[in-house]
Amino acid sequence: MRSMLAATLMLASGTCAGAQMTTPQLPGTKPKVVQTVPIKPPALQTPSETADPMAQAERLSLQSDLAWVGEYNGAITGDVSSRMVDAIKEYQKAKGGKPTGVLNPQERAALAETARRKQDSVGWKIVTEMTSGARLGIPSKLVPQQVTDANGSKWTAPNGTVQVLLSRRKEANPTTAKLAETEKKEPAGRKVDYSVVKPDFFVLSGLQGLKKFYVRGTFKGDEVRIMTILYDQATENTVEPVVIAMSSAFNAFPSAPQAGPPPRKTVEYGTGVVVSDDGAILADRLVTDSCLAITIGGYGNADRIAEDKEHDLALLHIYGARGLTPLSLAGGAAKTVVDIVGIADPQNQGGAAGVSSIKSALAQVTSGDSALSPAPAVGFSGSPAIDGDGKFAGVALLKPAMVAGPATAVPASQAVMVSADTVRDFLKANAVTANGTSTDAKTAVVRVICVRK
Repeated sequence: MRSMLAATLMLASGTCAGAQMTTPQLPGTKPKVVQTVPIKPPALQTPSETADPMAQAERLSLQSDLAWVGEYNGAITGDVSSRMVDAIKEYQKAKGGKPTGVLNPQERAALAETARRKQDSVGWKIVTEMTSGARLGIPSKLVPQQVTDANGSKWTAPNGTVQVLLSRRKEANPTTAKLAETEKKEPAGRKVDYSVVKPDFFVLSGLQGLKKFYVRGTFKGDEVRIMTILYDQATENTVEPVVIAMSSAFNAFPSAPQAGPPPRKTVEYGTGVVVSDDGAILADRLVTDSCLAITIGGYGNADRIAEDKEHDLALLHIYGARGLTPLSLAGGAAKTVVDIVGIADPQNQGGAAGVSSIKSALAQVTSGDSALSPAPAVGFSGSPAIDGDGKFAGVALLKPAMVAGPATAVPASQAVMVSADTVRDFLKANAVTANGTSTDAKTAVVRVICVRK
């Protein structure tokens, strides 16, 4: 249960006030005067004096509840302030009470219950954004639809009236002042009516077209994380108290260890497997996601024509290429060890594009996929896995590890192998005739290059 402000009053009233007191006089001695600190009776204390002795958790809870009922619009820090006291008085007046600035137990209980109902009505919950590990408060009933990619997550209302975005990117030598100036101008047409820029974060709010917006951003090293909230002006009575709670709940870089992957690079490298002589190439869906252009090293541009979101496979097609050597996809079930044949990131091989292989042990994690240990190097994602008989066993994918979250969360493997059967089913579903006859994986792999904004 929440501690009540009355507990503080009871402690204060248990001590009698006095400017000084004397000890019993002994024969032949002079009275000794002992100085004491005067204690004001509760009726004479200011609201802030009454709130100061409260536990930090109760002050945080009190500010949060006042924000949820629309009376407090400051940062929820637990610090006693005139704004907090004024919010209490406004709440008391709204409820027909005397605006003393001190809540009695009945008022405090009523405030807590009203705030709880408000939270329940919007589906308030604290979540971990899976690509970054950032912690956000999300009104899940207002924005039930979520889309996540390597650059962050977006939560939206079905009718688009409310949107929440968590974006992340790499930026050289960021400062909050530079970030704030960029956010003021992008997208064009933003009208900022409130701006706070501190060394470690910035806040902007105003109008963006017909919507109101709120932006809070920060950085750590060269990684920038920004939360943006957009909402129709007609929804502001419902959304604005939620925005205050979201701002205070936003923790862009939690102190707990994070295992999230870095943001997607401007240029990212993977490996593809040529599966037909007319230019069909199997690749990693995540490596080829959100690309302005996809290039196959030595051959030219490719189109992404299909994807399998469940298994993170992508189908690319390159047109007019000559000399492609498709790999034979015939094979049985892999046993315990496979060879992963791929092309490491240029940074791992001095800018070169050489093909190499590593051995990885298998451990089944789902009905169709197996964990790989050790994980292959960056750039290998999309590489073919070859079993001990020299046959195609599946495709190796580097997977983002799950960030810190609930104790029940199970971390994902650093790398998995999607089975040969799953690969063949994916190609068949997309009318690709895998006509390769080569069993030399080194001649059938190509470098996949994704160029992003």
